[in-house]
Amino acid sequence: MCLPAQLGGQDQAFWEILMTFVLARRACVVAALSLLFAGSALAHGPSRQKVVEKIEIDAPAAKVWEIVGNFQDWNWHPAIAKTEGTGGNAADAKRKLTLKNGGVIDETLTKYDADGKSLSYKIDAVDVKVLPVNNYAATISVKEDGGKSVVEWKGAFYRGFMNNDPPPELSDEAGIKAVSDIYKSGLAALKAKAESK
Repeated sequence: MCLPAQLGGQDQAFWEILMTFVLARRACVVAALSLLFAGSALAHGPSRQKVVEKIEIDAPAAKVWEIVGNFQDWNWHPAIAKTEGTGGNAADAKRKLTLKNGGVIDETLTKYDADGKSLSYKIDAVDVKVLPVNNYAATISVKEDGGKSVVEWKGAFYRGFMNNDPPPELSDEAGIKAVSDIYKSGLAALKAKAESK
């Protein structure tokens, strides 16, 4: 800011005080805006995580789908002790998975495509101590590949702790690891079952 030319002593002092006030005010506004934007960046909460696992199975897609495509029977997965449900493979069918460790997961079938060999489902209720995730949805699909099959299992979810600063057992990393481990062990068991028939 330029001072007007040819100011007297009092006028010059007034302008210097005014300039100091304006510059200090600008600095306060910039600092306040910086804090506001930094705070909003930290306070956005968790972001949606994704896990995708695939496996090649030496069996035709129809044979693999016969195992994995029954929403009401997922006892092929090594973590599951029992599957109970209603609604068969229709949209909005329900199932309760009782795990071998005693945990329970309630799920709903959201989409079923027998011709495309794909099904999608979501978790309605699970204790985060059993599976450290929230708002989980997944799709499992089987594709034919020259007499073999490629099975893809993909899921999206939020971590088990929905606020900032999650404990380690409910963090993004914990959710990703838990879901990835479920998919890997399930796909390995599916491969062993399909290839042994």
